[in-house]
Amino acid sequence: MYLCVMEDNKNLMKSQDNPSLPTQLVDDVKLIVERGLREAYEGANSVLVKTYWNVGRRIVEEEQNGTARAQYGKHLIELLSQELSAIYPKGYSPRNLRDYRQFYLYFSDLEIWHSRVPNLTWTHYRTLLSVIDDDARYWYIREASTQSWSVRTLARNVGSQYYHRLLQSPRKEDVINEMLQLTAPLHDEPQGFLKDPVVAEFLQLPSNASFTETELEKAIIQHLKDFLLEMGRGFAFMAEQYHISTDAGDFFVDLVSYNVALKCYVLIDLKTKKVTHQDVGQMDMYVRMFDDLKRTEGDNPTIGLLLCTDTSQDIAQYSVLHDNNQLYAAKYLTYLPSEEVLRREIERQKEIFYLQHNKSDNENN
Repeated sequence: MYLCVMEDNKNLMKSQDNPSLPTQLVDDVKLIVERGLREAYEGANSVLVKTYWNVGRRIVEEEQNGTARAQYGKHLIELLSQELSAIYPKGYSPRNLRDYRQFYLYFSDLEIWHSRVPNLTWTHYRTLLSVIDDDARYWYIREASTQSWSVRTLARNVGSQYYHRLLQSPRKEDVINEMLQLTAPLHDEPQGFLKDPVVAEFLQLPSNASFTETELEKAIIQHLKDFLLEMGRGFAFMAEQYHISTDAGDFFVDLVSYNVALKCYVLIDLKTKKVTHQDVGQMDMYVRMFDDLKRTEGDNPTIGLLLCTDTSQDIAQYSVLHDNNQLYAAKYLTYLPSEEVLRREIERQKEIFYLQHNKSDNENN
């Protein structure tokens, strides 16, 4: 009781020293700031869209110049990427340049379109590059604008062929209502525009890991980074929350390091749940992309490590983890177990490891 009284007295003194501001004042200022942030974001996105469209236009013009094309032929995009990436580290990979080229070809009348759909971002446009049907693509872009679809909602609707299903259905209201229900969790959160990695890359700003991690993930990742650096066995820390952009969306590898002794990249991804086949497939994609885009002559194949709260015997035996020397799944603990619990856990993880690699073990025997 005494402690509670003292705490109340402290709070009273604090409130007298620092009187609370009127709620309306705070709300008004927050509204002004958020409006300004959104206007700045929308302005940056508008410039970004026009910049990428102009880059794509210039590439197409160069390709259509027969004399120039004879000099560098099909290597134009790769050579241009090398030149640009030496100056601008982010946003100008060969894949990105091909997207900008396709963007121009699909929306050669961008000035007209952008005036009709000013609220769409480059990521919206990039999502639509996979839509080959012109009518469907134009329909999606109008709906995304008028209905204020988030990028995730647009991607979900494109992936589920919403346009074609709606055309074919005699009960269009049912299709629309189902879409609204399924995409309800995909709406952008308030101030979500501040977390757009594409704008950060366009402005050549560093990624902010706090955008994509929980407090637990941040703590564990920081300890992992320190552990790798302190271990001193050839590990060189390279990046945290490494951004990978694909036509399926934006992904982030928690930690990227390079091991000098093994001569390979080591990717570490943390999951605050039991491992799933989707997690394994995602890491497999990361490893393949690093092998394709980052690995150079003299580098060994990239290694991917999934750290999860629990592993799975079935996934170790039947997923792409099986007999794959580039992918590994391991369990982490957020507490110190007893000796007996630790012993049983080590034996279980050894069994799962053997399940993953039993084919190669049998062959060696």
